[in-house]
Amino acid sequence: MQIKELIQHIETSFPLKYQESYDNSGLLIDRTNQEVNSALLTLDITPEVIDEAISKKADMVISHHPLIFKPLKKILNSSPTEIIIRKALAHDIAIYSAHTNMDSAAGGTNDKLCELLKLKNCKVLSTMENFLYKVVVFVPLDHAEKVRSALFEAGSGAIGDYDSCSYNTSGQGTFRAGDNTNPFVGKKGELHFENEIKIETVVPKHLLSKSINSMVNAHPYEEVAYDVFAMENKYEAAGLGRIGELPETISKEEFLTYVKDALQADHLRYAGGAETIKKVALCTGSGSSLANLAATKNADVYISADFKYHEFQAAAEHLMVIDAGHYHTEKFAKDIFYNLINEKFPKFALYLSELNTNPINIH
Repeated sequence: MQIKELIQHIETSFPLKYQESYDNSGLLIDRTNQEVNSALLTLDITPEVIDEAISKKADMVISHHPLIFKPLKKILNSSPTEIIIRKALAHDIAIYSAHTNMDSAAGGTNDKLCELLKLKNCKVLSTMENFLYKVVVFVPLDHAEKVRSALFEAGSGAIGDYDSCSYNTSGQGTFRAGDNTNPFVGKKGELHFENEIKIETVVPKHLLSKSINSMVNAHPYEEVAYDVFAMENKYEAAGLGRIGELPETISKEEFLTYVKDALQADHLRYAGGAETIKKVALCTGSGSSLANLAATKNADVYISADFKYHEFQAAAEHLMVIDAGHYHTEKFAKDIFYNLINEKFPKFALYLSELNTNPINIH
């Protein structure tokens, strides 16, 4: 299949606009041949992983952590990243990454971690800001349903667990068509009054262009009158971290064992906390910055990775914090890729990397 077809499917679930400003998700290395027949799925891309892709004759490597994260000034043979890039180009292997967009999206890494811990009633911990827009369009009465449906089909109108949400107001629009126009109603040079419906609906940023294009294509007017307003409402359908509840309250010691078993972790680092655990907040990868937010939402425990000494100290004043390791809170990313791609393209060859890319060893 074409690379763009595969990427389009991935980004339907994990939109690039979900990624954090510091991130570098997306297609990082393209192929000369735009066709791909197989892909190797991995958490990290190391020189050993690219050798694995070469040995399996994979056309593409799909990773969670981006290969290129910081700007490169030169490509020599002096760093692992440079070696990987040179090998990928030499063997015409494409490289694609879905990082914080996968973390934030429904069905991504944070939801998978909730699933592994069997949490219930999970919600986004840190909802996305400056991500919602209101689209307002003026439509003649007989075409309102067609335009409204076009907006909904493009993804507009979702509020929480409700979809097809809009507000509709009847009114009268005026316009005068110029000499170079071809008006749908009215006559050139004459002021025209038309009974119209004002349709208002909400759309997230990653679906804004699609919604506007669908709306314009469905609209009968030659010149479509519409407005787009940025909203300050939080977008609760996506964001970093999750917060949910255990099926039942358990002791701190039971919970620590429970987390180790669920993640198959060698060890856990932790600090603070009450003697019993019920409400659990989490964020895969490096999420120490969300510990205070977890505390304000009355979580009993916050699970993430890469905590520093003083971050443990500060967070432990409010709740129990567990550092379960960056690798162990995200190693299942390749399984998420596999299920997503295999469901849509069951005949496309997928390989799960057999390598343990965790750089940390425990003695």
